[in-house]
Formats: sequence, structure tokens, C-alpha cells
Amino acid sequence: MTKSIFTLLAFIAINITLFSQDVITLKAGEDIQAKILELSTTEIKFKKFGNQTGPTFTILKSTVLMVRYENGTKDIFNQTEELKTPSKTPNEDMRMKGRRDAEMNYTGKKSGAGWTAATTILFSPLIGLIPAAACASSAPNDENLNYRDYELMKDFEYNKAYAEQAHKIKKKKVWKNFGVGSGAWLILILLL
Repeated sequence: MTKSIFTLLAFIAINITLFSQDVITLKAGEDIQAKILELSTTEIKFKKFGNQTGPTFTILKSTVLMVRYENGTKDIFNQTEELKTPSKTPNEDMRMKGRRDAEMNYTGKKSGAGWTAATTILFSPLIGLIPAAACASSAPNDENLNYRDYELMKDFEYNKAYAEQAHKIKKKKVWKNFGVGSGAWLILILLL
């Protein structure tokens, strides 16, 4: 019994590691799943997470909003410069600030990700798809958004961008936990 529990825990730890990667968030709002190789003063060198033996890509730091590392730490770039850029409209500034603030403040608590993983492990990945799809498709509740400034949330563009980015984070968390739960279910089936 102890061996089975140890094997299950080891598999879950390996599965979580497989889902860990660096994420490059561009100022345009796009996320790139990557493995960061080098960070210089002007550019970032990386490999795409899905093809780490493939080519090395280089991107200018000036096009990057933030890098979120697999260990959970973040680097945010050009925070003050982007707000001073005259070519941007105030609405673009507020949308950018809303996305950035959601990345920093929204943690995905009460997203349903834990229940998704538990349902998947206890029943099956097929049954686990039901809560995964339901949780991923619903936007986070306002009380779970964890925003810091009530006055900023009154701005429509900021609020919309913050909520959209929080929903993206919630979806990733739910589907990640579904994957972990599916892997754990598979190991349990193989052990039994």
C-alpha cells in the first residue's frame, strides 16, 4: 500500500513538472509557452516549450510585457515607458494595465481547478471533462478577481482587460489540473 501511495505521489510530481514552463507575455497580449535560454539587455532568447530541441528564437525585450518563469517568479519589462508612449491611446494604456494587473494579482483561487482534478482522479477523465469544461468556460466571479484598486475597476477598458486576462489564467489552471488528474487516474488504474 505504501509503495502504491509513493508511486502515485511521484507520478503527480512528475506530471506537474511536465506542465511547468516559462511564459512570455507580449505587449500585444499573446502568450508564448517557452524555455528561456538567455535574457540580455535588449532581447530574450528562448526555445518553444513544445519543441525544445528545435530552433532558438530571439525576441526584442521592447515587445515583451512580462516573463513568468516556471518557478512562479515574474519579470515585468518597460512598465513606465509604455505608459509614456505618445502613440498609444488612453484606452490602450488602460487595457495594457488591466492585463498586467490581472497577471500580478489574480491567483485563480476558487476557480474549480481542485474539484476538476479530484473528480478526474476519482471517476475518470471522461467524467472529469464535465467540471473542467464548465469551470473553464465560466468567467471568474468578481469577488475572486483580487483586484487592488476599486477606482481602476470603474474604468470600462481596464475592467474588461483585467477580467479577460483573469479568465485566461483560470482556464489554464483548470485544464492543467485536469491533465494532472487524468495522469493520476491513469496511474491508479495501472496500479490496480
